[in-house]
Amino acid sequence: MLLFSATRPLNPPQPLPFLSFSRFVSLSLPLPILPNPSRSTHFPSLQIYSIDAAQPFDYESHLKNRYLQSTSLKIAIIGFGNFGQFLSETFIRHHHTLLAHSRTNYTNLANQLGVSFFSDPNDLFEQHPDVVLLSTSILSTETLLQQLPFQRLRRNTLFVDVLSVKEFPRNLFLKYLPPDFDILCTHPMFGPESGKNTWAGLPFVYDKVRIGDEESRVKRCEKFLDIFEKEGCRMVEMSCMEHDKYAAGSQFVTHTMGRVLEQFGLESSPINTKGYETLLNLVENTKGDSFDLYYGLFMYNQNALEQLERLDMAFESIKKELFGRLHRVYRKQLFGDKEEKERERRFAQKLLGNGGLIDPPLDNVGQDGS
Repeated sequence: MLLFSATRPLNPPQPLPFLSFSRFVSLSLPLPILPNPSRSTHFPSLQIYSIDAAQPFDYESHLKNRYLQSTSLKIAIIGFGNFGQFLSETFIRHHHTLLAHSRTNYTNLANQLGVSFFSDPNDLFEQHPDVVLLSTSILSTETLLQQLPFQRLRRNTLFVDVLSVKEFPRNLFLKYLPPDFDILCTHPMFGPESGKNTWAGLPFVYDKVRIGDEESRVKRCEKFLDIFEKEGCRMVEMSCMEHDKYAAGSQFVTHTMGRVLEQFGLESSPINTKGYETLLNLVENTKGDSFDLYYGLFMYNQNALEQLERLDMAFESIKKELFGRLHRVYRKQLFGDKEEKERERRFAQKLLGNGGLIDPPLDNVGQDGS
């Protein structure tokens, strides 16, 4: 910006050989020779007070913004409870735009996290998110899907779930979602407690149930998975059926033992061993989860009942072995060694092919029967 004055200068004006813009762009613009205003009667003198340099064009910021726009997603989280909030903090660190909806009003908390909260799912879906992530309880998933206004979304929106069982939400997605929607079933096998410090090395299971062939849809799915990969998760791709089979033997059993020990009343002591500390940590990790979650693991994983029965049989087997040994100790104390040996000899019978019993030969009987 040039500021001019129509007053006579006290000193002769200095010539301006060029204008300098910035370290990025530098131009030399020679100015024409003007007549000396002090000697001219046709116009008053001109004096330049200041020249503002042109603002530089920040290519680095521009390229960074373009990169973030090309890699960021607009993610709508349905169910903004503990786990939804836990995920959103990491999503925001990866420069994704976060929207949220929940039955409970989390407006203030969402604002603190940098998340836009919508109490009405219609308003949320009119924002046209790239990804809709279900972070609800297992028990409420079907009812929720029946009520969502899918017609307000773009026709190829990606739906993702983070439920602890996989075949159940997979079947619900295929049943209720429009056929053009993409489906990605995932299970971050960690939570706010186990993943509060880092996600590095923690397993993340996913199944690309239905992803369109278009390059944009494939890249969108990869962008979402990249969040967990960049956090260092151990990425495990497997079918929903395989997941539920393995999860029943690991996650359901873990939750069961944690709840049993919690009901047992496990407490810390001044002489804790490392093994005992492990059990205390197990109780701590599982007691924070609702019973609805545990019930959902049992109800909606067809392998869970088998695992529960096996646990019960194993416990009964251990009890039987303990009480059996205790019974033999008592008999030995009551009747002495001779009676116990005679009892063991009587039980050392062999089964014939037809199910009959035969006594084993006595040690004092000779080969000829004498």
